[in-house]
Amino acid sequence: MIRFIFSDLRRLWAGSLVVVLLVALATALGVSVVLQERALRLGSARAADKFDLVIGAGGSETQLVLSSVFLQPSPLPLMPGEVLGKLAADPRVDWAAPIGFGDSFSGYPIVGTTTMLAQNLSGGLAEGKIFAREGEAVIGSAVKLPLGGEIKPMHGSLEEGGETHTELVYHIAGRLRPTGTTWDRAILVPIQAVWHIHGMDAKEHAENGAEDLHDHEHEEASADHGHGHHGKADPDAALDESWTAEAPGLPAILVKPKTIADAYKLRQDYRSGNTVAVFPGEVLTNLYATLGDAKQILVAVASGAQALVAASLVLVTVIHIGQRRRQIGALRAFGAPRGAIFGIVWLEFFFLVAIGIALGFALGYAAALILSGMLSQTSGVAMPVGFAREDAWLAAVLLAFATILAALPAVLAYRQSPAQALRA
Repeated sequence: MIRFIFSDLRRLWAGSLVVVLLVALATALGVSVVLQERALRLGSARAADKFDLVIGAGGSETQLVLSSVFLQPSPLPLMPGEVLGKLAADPRVDWAAPIGFGDSFSGYPIVGTTTMLAQNLSGGLAEGKIFAREGEAVIGSAVKLPLGGEIKPMHGSLEEGGETHTELVYHIAGRLRPTGTTWDRAILVPIQAVWHIHGMDAKEHAENGAEDLHDHEHEEASADHGHGHHGKADPDAALDESWTAEAPGLPAILVKPKTIADAYKLRQDYRSGNTVAVFPGEVLTNLYATLGDAKQILVAVASGAQALVAASLVLVTVIHIGQRRRQIGALRAFGAPRGAIFGIVWLEFFFLVAIGIALGFALGYAAALILSGMLSQTSGVAMPVGFAREDAWLAAVLLAFATILAALPAVLAYRQSPAQALRA
């Protein structure tokens, strides 16, 4: 029987190929949606795991996480610098690292921060050393710049018509190890250098700690202003990371609590009207819940496509059985029992659908890999693509459906009598 089936499939190879491709493409659509959504969720969750607690000025928690953890450009309000000094002196805090952003170079975001964050972000350096002066920088693993290279900061981006700062040129002192996060594409510089080149002295920002850093920079760039907010920076100046209440305003502070209990207490203490403290993972969970409806829509579209393919296959197989009536009649006339005819037709069709499902899983996996690679290239977030245990259930459901679908042409062939088939 098996030899007969393969001989039959070789003779009808064109129709068999169409069936396999239809099933494969429909399956690949559903598999790629599931794998890509999972890769996006796992990748962003792993990126958020790098940071225990984020504190910012009152506002959107989601935007605070997107800007500070994923470095998405967006204006954030500044909180008073005294918050940093208070956190630095808090016995519940292992370390607190201020971050300031808004500048870029060659498409890479420049982030002002501290040596503490630079040392702890990736577990050390791949090469070089941590910045020790205002004119030095440390780059992420995915930044395609050489050690010793020059970085001329531009506020905003080239696409937005940003203006290059002339107050300071950074020199690359070291490169971080890969983290699998957006920070792999970041350029880390001393926060005090960012303050200085933007003219953000302690006195000015102690008086107006809620001013927006991006608005501050846009004022600097505007030709309509007769005065600027450019400051002065000394590339050879030593770093001073002893934080006091006189520190300039900040968009966000990344905090490493000493214990889990300390983390919850700190979050509670800084969830006041002037500041907001969030666990990035918790914010992402809420965001996933919001995006869950979008996933359901995509899954519904994929299911609809699979239903249309199934209907098409039913039509194709009914026509196919009609065209093979003489062959079926001849087999019956030579003494082949109805059960054998049923088995031959069922096995042929099930084999084709099963091959299509297997090919569809492979195509869906390849499509998710390509898409995740493209997204990782632009975002810097590593998105792991892989199958999970629940995917086995999807394969089992599809194979069960194939079992039922293959029974339809088999039943049609089973019910034909030899006399009717030979008269056709």
